[in-house]
Order: sequence, then structure tokens, then C-alpha cells
Amino acid sequence: QVQLVESGGGLVQAGGSLRLSCAASGSIFSINSMGWYRQAPGKQRELVAVATSGGGTKYLDSVKGRFTINRDNAKNTVYLQMNSLKPEDTAVYYCNAEIKAVSYLPRFFDYWGQGTQVTVSS
Repeated sequence: QVQLVESGGGLVQAGGSLRLSCAASGSIFSINSMGWYRQAPGKQRELVAVATSGGGTKYLDSVKGRFTINRDNAKNTVYLQMNSLKPEDTAVYYCNAEIKAVSYLPRFFDYWGQGTQVTVSS
């Protein structure tokens, strides 16, 4: 069984910083991409940042230059460093990973963390 456990959310003033962490554990054969999504009240979930197994990264336009995603493959962990936070960054942030639990599975499956609240006050 695979689990994604997130940490690092909280309340911060505009202009401040937070660092989110997400560790994958359990039966893991291989991890493809790891990333972060967010969902604000009344809005759809959106991709914030993703890091591929090959080292590539992709960001939501509104966070480029402020957020940085990093992976520690040895620890099956992904981080999201969020700087210059804005009130519009307020949302529940979810970790996502594409994982093969065992080698014989034909494809990677999506796993999600439980979500961590990030609130940015003006």
C-alpha cells in the first residue's frame, strides 16, 4: 500500500515563505512524476508544479519565479518552496505522484496526499 504524507502548510503573511514536503512510502517499485496541485474554495483543482523522473519541471504561470519544486529520489520525497506568497495562493495543496507499486504493473497509477492548508493573509 502506498501513502503520500504531506507537511509544511500553515498561515503566513503576504510576502512570506513556506516549504511543503511530501514523502511517499509503502510498496514502491518506481516513481514517475511527483508534483503539487491546489484547490481554492469554489475553484477547480489546478496543477501548481511538477517534477519528472528525468529532472524536468513545469510550473503554473502565476507561480513562476516564486515557487520551486525539488525532488529527493533517494527519499521518495518532493518539496515545494513557496516564496513571495500572495493571498491568491491560499488553497489546500495536494501532493500527487505517479507510482508503480510493483514491477509487473503495466502503467503508473496516481496517488494523492491528504492535503495541507496554506493560508496567506494580506
